[in-house]
Amino acid sequence: MLLQLDQAGIMVSSGSACASGSLEPSHVILALGYSPEDAHGSVRLSLGRQNTEEEVDRFLEIFPPIVEKLRAMSPLYHAGA
Repeated sequence: MLLQLDQAGIMVSSGSACASGSLEPSHVILALGYSPEDAHGSVRLSLGRQNTEEEVDRFLEIFPPIVEKLRAMSPLYHAGA
């Protein structure tokens, strides 16, 4: 997912900012009650004053098809589960 978003010119990261570069699941996501598997599947988006509404709209256009494609490829994902 990160690679596909990067190829589309959208910069994101996985996990929390304080655990950047770690292969361990984010302790922040775990503290929210998510499983380690879900924590490993998290994506972090950061927005600031400089971001435009058009950039947000572009992300919202690009992101869902990437998720759908990856879910279709995954042997672990079952629609509706």
